[in-house]
Amino acid sequence: MDGTGLDWKHAPVKEYILKPATQAASSIDYRKELNEQQLEVAFAGPGPLLVIAGAGSGKTRTLTYRVARLLETGVPPSQILLLTFTNKAAREMLHRVSTLIPGDERRITGGTFHHVGNLVLRRHAPLVGYQSNFTILDREDA
Repeated sequence: MDGTGLDWKHAPVKEYILKPATQAASSIDYRKELNEQQLEVAFAGPGPLLVIAGAGSGKTRTLTYRVARLLETGVPPSQILLLTFTNKAAREMLHRVSTLIPGDERRITGGTFHHVGNLVLRRHAPLVGYQSNFTILDREDA
């Protein structure tokens, strides 16, 4: 006995087995929303993916659904990076993500290559001998 009045030496042993949480069924009908090529992108495994397609082909839509799929499969939002070339495309891409999967988009890093590059440089400036308040000059300033 251990002072609690219980005899732990002779208590029955219970075994517990931890299992991964089962995923809830997706509320998104990917097959209805995407064509075959877009589905291939949305369901590609985790990791980097480069999508090259012409204007108006549905790249932003495809990437939005890929983000939703990655989140459904357990990829943390903080591990997702969305990059594009223009501010307009970046705003549209992040807006669509927030519409499809509200809440998680705030923890996803996204924007233009220049914007995200600037964020990374500022965050890690001391590692290359700069302070985080450095100035970037464009061609006119230079």
